[in-house]
Amino acid sequence: MDRATFACSTAFFRDYSSSSQGAFCLPGGHVDFIEKVESFTYSDFFRDYLIPNHPCIFSAKFTEDWGSRRNWVTWDGKPNFDHLLQKFGEAVVPVANCDVKEYNSNPKEQLPFKEYVKYWKEYIKNDYRSSRGCLYLKDWHLSRAFPEQDVYTTPVYFSSDWLNEYWDAIAVDDYRFVYMGPKGSWTPFHADVFRSYSWSANICGRKKWLLSPAGQEEYLKDRHGNLPFDVTAPSLQDRSVYPRYNQSQPPVEIVQEAGEIVFIPSGWHHQVYNLEDTISINHNWVNGCNVAIMWCFLQDELAAVQREINEWKDPMDDWHLQCQLIMKSCTGIDYKEFYNFLKVIAENRISVLENGLDDEALAKNTPKAAISTLGMLHAVFDLKRTVKVLTSLSANEDFKKLDLTSLSPPPEALLHHLKAAIDTALL
Repeated sequence: MDRATFACSTAFFRDYSSSSQGAFCLPGGHVDFIEKVESFTYSDFFRDYLIPNHPCIFSAKFTEDWGSRRNWVTWDGKPNFDHLLQKFGEAVVPVANCDVKEYNSNPKEQLPFKEYVKYWKEYIKNDYRSSRGCLYLKDWHLSRAFPEQDVYTTPVYFSSDWLNEYWDAIAVDDYRFVYMGPKGSWTPFHADVFRSYSWSANICGRKKWLLSPAGQEEYLKDRHGNLPFDVTAPSLQDRSVYPRYNQSQPPVEIVQEAGEIVFIPSGWHHQVYNLEDTISINHNWVNGCNVAIMWCFLQDELAAVQREINEWKDPMDDWHLQCQLIMKSCTGIDYKEFYNFLKVIAENRISVLENGLDDEALAKNTPKAAISTLGMLHAVFDLKRTVKVLTSLSANEDFKKLDLTSLSPPPEALLHHLKAAIDTALL
């Protein structure tokens, strides 16, 4: 995290300052391992990992009742290709080529799942070699495509998930993914969308993670300000290309076993390798603990776009709108949609605080049921964090230059409603 982002997020987190000191470093690279389900509460996770932005690993006990752990894996811990083909053979899936670099990522293509499994089997038989390269099935929205399948249940620790709550509400997208790949497949150095949190559970296989705490990426940029594709490349030792590399800390290394879940903090860059044939479930998510970081990230992204097209500012009548359009094409969201994102999250919590839920509603897997499960104080916490970010957004000069007449309710009215709901809940 750069200094501006750190300062911005720290201001929002100051009510938790006693628990977040040193939040962006890990002494000796230590990562906590959470062993027992019954002795680890949501409050523990919230206090020790979400607020201070620390990684941790959950043991395989947290996933042992998942359908995918029972059915997607053979007796010897390998992917159960026969079962997967029976359930998903006709699906079309996104596949990346790990052996090709294209604009600092791996190029993707769409393949029938049965064709990918055929490739994977042949790749194993040929001692993990193929003229097609090392292909990695990534970012498959399996849960959205096959909602009836018994795959997994989101652990309560990750249930305050504003990203998926919002994108489910507008029925456009989601940030729930399945990854499948052979030994040797990998993901280049990156930070997650919107600088979100992520969690990743291995259904089978093993992964190696290289984690850089937020802020460390600044030392890994080349002289043009670009991050490396591969953080292990020997070229990083060349000071004429990477002038600050010698100031960086070594990455935190994690080896994740089958069944385990890794929690990746907000803004932490990482690079990931499959040490065996591996299947994993991954979510990205934002909540009240890191929404300020998301907002700071969006401000940084807009500033970068404005610098890039600054020469067109005077001759272009709708320059500010064009900057928003470019930012949305790059990041997936602009300032007006960010307002709507905050509105949906806020209104769901206000509804629970004002109306509660009956037993039938609580039994259903809905965002409002999740809010109620975490408790009314958590809903108030969410609203307080939303107020802070929404206040900052409303005062932002780039936001005020947009046509805001389409926003309903107007920002001032939403803020008033939010504050009134908080006051009422705290009476």
